[in-house]
Amino acid sequence: MGYFWATTIETESRSSSKSEASACPVNHVTKKVNDESACTVMHTSPKNDMPACPVMHDSKNDTATGMNPLNHIPKALPVGKQEGQKLDLPQERTVSSIPKGSDSTEFWEYPSPQQMYNAMIRKGKIDPNTGEEIPEDAVESMVFVHNFLNEGCWQEVLKWEKPYTDQTNVEPKLLRFQGKPNEMSPRAKFYNTLGKLFPNYFSSDPPFDRHDWVVLRADPTSTDKEHPGLREVRYVIDFYGGPDDDDGLPTFNLDIRPALDNFTNSKDRLVHYTKDIMDRYFASKR
Repeated sequence: MGYFWATTIETESRSSSKSEASACPVNHVTKKVNDESACTVMHTSPKNDMPACPVMHDSKNDTATGMNPLNHIPKALPVGKQEGQKLDLPQERTVSSIPKGSDSTEFWEYPSPQQMYNAMIRKGKIDPNTGEEIPEDAVESMVFVHNFLNEGCWQEVLKWEKPYTDQTNVEPKLLRFQGKPNEMSPRAKFYNTLGKLFPNYFSSDPPFDRHDWVVLRADPTSTDKEHPGLREVRYVIDFYGGPDDDDGLPTFNLDIRPALDNFTNSKDRLVHYTKDIMDRYFASKR
């Protein structure tokens, strides 16, 4: 779901003010698996309007294949209208609220509807010669939902990063990301097993996509020569399909947390998941 684009075509204004972008657009609800970090997102278009992620997954050699190593997307993906395309899709891109790392003052840009359409054709999701899997008139709504989801993901990352941001007064930045739909995370495997063992209490549906985001966190003790004073922190995001809402529209669950790569991430997860319980316990002792 993270279809960011690192190559800037031209300078564009934001689609909304900074204050609007910083507000979390996601409706947070506890998952069926009772995961506090998960949040539920309402979709605004039918299920069959949702494409597969156009990010090239599991790229072995980005340089040789002309891929951008920051997001595994072709550097030279066409931005113009496809031959046989009936509708004129917007070619303007929206600037996200997610800052790039590390020295850049820019923000990640989302694909335009035309770029999204071109990406789906490249991956075989829409074949103009044999018919469309996804209608052209659904692309704009898909881009809107895609942007909406990624803004929500970033707001969740900011919550995890807040203790460190409060200490350093330096906001984190998104350095790079990669889709890994064929690599189920250990927690996703655990939830899947629970769903099979206790189907009345847990869902056994696996995530339909996974992304790893690498965030740059300010850290005065860091010895990273490439990013002085910063530390790379990997986040894992599992995307689950939820039940339809009362209007028949699907929902999505986003499970976002730091990867268990080191002791600090493990400690952060323990503190995060027990914070409410500890606050209630110690508050009652006062």
